[in-house]
Amino acid sequence: MAVSYVRMKLRCVLPCAVALLGIGIADAQSAPVSSIPHLEKRGKATQMIVDGRPFLILAGELTNSASSSMEYMEPFWPKLAAANMNTVLAAVTWELVEPEPGQFDFSLVDGAIREARRNRLHLIFLWFGSWKNADSTYTPLWVKKNPKQYPLFLAENGQSITYLSAFKEGNWTADANAYAALMRHIREVDGEAHTVIMMQVENEVGCPGGTRDQLPEAKAAFNAPVPRALMDFMAKNKEELVPEFREYWQVAGGKTSGTWTEVFGDHPMTNEIFMAWYYALYLDKVAKAGKAEYALPMYINVDLGESIGGYSAGGALPIQLNVWQQGAPGIDIIGPDIYLPNFEEWCARYDRAGNPLWIPETRGDAANLFTAVGNHAAMGFSPFGIERQTDATTPLAQAYGLLAEAAPEILEAQAKGTIKAVLLNAQHPAETVQLGNYSFAFSVGRARQPAPPATPAPGGTAAGAQPVAAGGGRGGSGVGAAQASSYAILVSTGPDDYTILGSGLQAMFNGPGGSAAAVAKLEEGAYVDGRWVPGRRLNGDDIMLNYDAPNKAIKGESGQGFRLAAGAPKALHLKIYTY
Repeated sequence: MAVSYVRMKLRCVLPCAVALLGIGIADAQSAPVSSIPHLEKRGKATQMIVDGRPFLILAGELTNSASSSMEYMEPFWPKLAAANMNTVLAAVTWELVEPEPGQFDFSLVDGAIREARRNRLHLIFLWFGSWKNADSTYTPLWVKKNPKQYPLFLAENGQSITYLSAFKEGNWTADANAYAALMRHIREVDGEAHTVIMMQVENEVGCPGGTRDQLPEAKAAFNAPVPRALMDFMAKNKEELVPEFREYWQVAGGKTSGTWTEVFGDHPMTNEIFMAWYYALYLDKVAKAGKAEYALPMYINVDLGESIGGYSAGGALPIQLNVWQQGAPGIDIIGPDIYLPNFEEWCARYDRAGNPLWIPETRGDAANLFTAVGNHAAMGFSPFGIERQTDATTPLAQAYGLLAEAAPEILEAQAKGTIKAVLLNAQHPAETVQLGNYSFAFSVGRARQPAPPATPAPGGTAAGAQPVAAGGGRGGSGVGAAQASSYAILVSTGPDDYTILGSGLQAMFNGPGGSAAAVAKLEEGAYVDGRWVPGRRLNGDDIMLNYDAPNKAIKGESGQGFRLAAGAPKALHLKIYTY
């Protein structure tokens, strides 16, 4: 496949990037606010804008310790680029950035930027500051050894645990100072080249166990009235609140003032909401300190868990979405780390309340990638531990390659709302999708149907019979073995025109009002520099999914459609006509 549109775009900024390879010696001037990477509402989608153009983030996250050694990472950079990624997520840790108070070391940051540029990759840095997976293991030793100045979370049993408390000003002030220094440095060395496009603030914030901090300040806050900023927001936006949050509040009486227990009830979830508010206030201070230096988009990631106590209490779970949005306006995106099997359900829970969907951690499943991008206008997708699974031949790398080429068309369709996705498996082998003027009946593993009975020809073969197609005979209508990953993105590019990207499924279609429709033109092809280049024109056996035209006509169907073979995802362009 030809070099992707995204990488071709990166070549345009490469001369500037090369000029800045001597990071730490030559400083770049801050770019105008309008030209730095930012989020922009475009029609029905919020998208990442890089160098003035919408950018689909096809990423991978390194393991936690990978970016702490340039020598360790050296062999991986070219492999990541070869696997069709355009962005790498890499940790930047407080302990290594500020080993002594006020003394900063950005050599690893500079090295990551340098290697990303050499391999035409963008970066998203993950700030492991006060918390990583709830714990505070990435704080500098001078913070760890001084709990009097940097107090710890006090558990209900009276024991301190190794989590910084969210209720102490000294904690957030020290974190915010370090983060501001980091953002200032990134602006100085990357403010023109835009290698770094976004920042994660902390990591999976919260306290496992469904509990709350018992420090005196925390107890006082819990027994005090719920802050007016939150109560006024809830009262003013009652009908727009996340339904489960609104219901929880209403079941407790729907009060518009009172302590946390009086407003939300005496329940472990009230602890969750309380902690969510104060974690949000803390991260908002850190994010705003960073944005004051360099206003890149900033997000948090969320440990979803499966039940109360099975995730980080106070994290931005769906029920706390509004709490976090109100408490941390400096955070632009709340991104779910989706490892649970009901992927699309979790996408839907975060694709609401004005929250743009970005999947910062997940499994490397190409079907889920297509689902997020096609059904939820996701701005990007990033499997974890990517250097351990980097291979240009994986399904994810192949999917990234295709989506990178088709990115301009996909991003435009997200903005217009003219895109859908379908994901099929053994439990869900068929789905009907309405897009534009046509209804598409997708299925997986079905063979072509037989033609009506005909007079046997000499030798016993029915006259006009077709050869058996690979992967399915013509002698029955049963469903074959479902593919592990059968998925597609469907884009409406005109009144009767569609692009289909996907693998392992097929579809027939009807016109408006269920009227009969057929293939006017079907072609396979590829994208070259963002432009469609047609290959074979498909017809005959390649468009006939059911030859029983008389019986199909009774249902307003032609029996015509398209197939996408299992394996590496492919692209088709389809033009339909009605008759």
